Parts: sequence; C-alpha cells; structure tokens
Amino acid sequence: MERIAGIILAAGKSSRMGEDKALLHWAGRTFLEHLLTALKNSQVGLVRVVLGPNAEEVERRIEFGTAEVVINRDWEKGQLSSLLVALDSLPRGMVEAAVVCLVDHPCVSSRLIQTLIEKFRETGKAIVMPTYRGRRGHPVLFAAALFDELRAAPLDVGARHVVLQHPDDILEVPTEEEGVVLNVNDPAAYEKVLQISPPG
Repeated sequence: MERIAGIILAAGKSSRMGEDKALLHWAGRTFLEHLLTALKNSQVGLVRVVLGPNAEEVERRIEFGTAEVVINRDWEKGQLSSLLVALDSLPRGMVEAAVVCLVDHPCVSSRLIQTLIEKFRETGKAIVMPTYRGRRGHPVLFAAALFDELRAAPLDVGARHVVLQHPDDILEVPTEEEGVVLNVNDPAAYEKVLQISPPG
C-alpha cells in the first residue's frame, strides 16, 4: 500500500542558536516532540527523523515511538544532504510522497499537515506547500516522482532547486498558522515563538 512519509530534518549544528534546536522547549514540549506529534496525528504512514552531530543527546532525551532515526554523517553538507539520507531510508515503491518538516519550524499543526496531504491527493500536484499572508513556508510535500530530482539537485541550492524547476507543479495552500514562516535560527526568533500558542 502506498503511504505518505513524514521527514523531520534535525541534523544541523544550531551554531547561531547556541543549543540544539530539536531540544528547545515550547508549550511544554521540545520542538522535535511537537513535530513528531503533528505527524503522528495526521495520515502519515511512516516517519524518519534525521539527526547529526548531537544525535546521541537527542536520542537520549526524546521518545521517538514508531519514528525511525537516521543519522546524516555528512550533515555539514547542508539541509539537502539530510533530506537525501531520509529519502534513501524509505522503502522503494511504497511511498507516494514525503512531507518534509524542518525542526526549526515547529509551530505547525497536524491539521495543516493533513490538509497538505489531502490537497496533494485531490490535485495530484507534485509540490504542495503552505503560505501565510502570501509567504511560502514549511512543511513542504514532495511527490515521490520528484525524489530522483531531489537526489540530483545541487547541495548548495537544496530542495529549492527542484521547486524552481517546477513552477506549474506547485500548489500553494493558504493558512492562518504563522508558524509555517517562523524560522527559529537565533534567540530573538525563539523569543517570538515563545509568545505564541500551539495551533489547533
């Protein structure tokens, strides 16, 4: 049976933040736990969490449930390298799309993820992404038909390269969840997230 995969990219060093973003707390749980819960409560059939240099500490402190941890030994090559590690861990021929979540965008709901999946199935668009007041955000759903293009994309450009190559295959899904565009890369951004309530 074909399934939707959920991928959480959490392999960065978090140098600007000063501590691992996966373990930052918001509304009583870590960023990573919020995303794991959001994926669990949507129609995602399997979950991969990509970890990097802080993998040992994250694995010690987080309960992953049925989610599978994969390690990106080449995490210094950037975000796309982590996505490829996750894609390569998926069972071939059994996944129809992947919802790609970034650990520094934790403020998204299971309802939003479910909406992206439903819109993908309704329209057949190869790329489905949320927008907040006209700004594109995360997570982004990629159809399996694009996985090989993601593998071939330049590491320094990342998945954005594939998005730019497929302007007619993109479906934008408007949402009132500001979290889709809140990128927690530094303490100031973290302070902003601490002021908002979890969606849904």
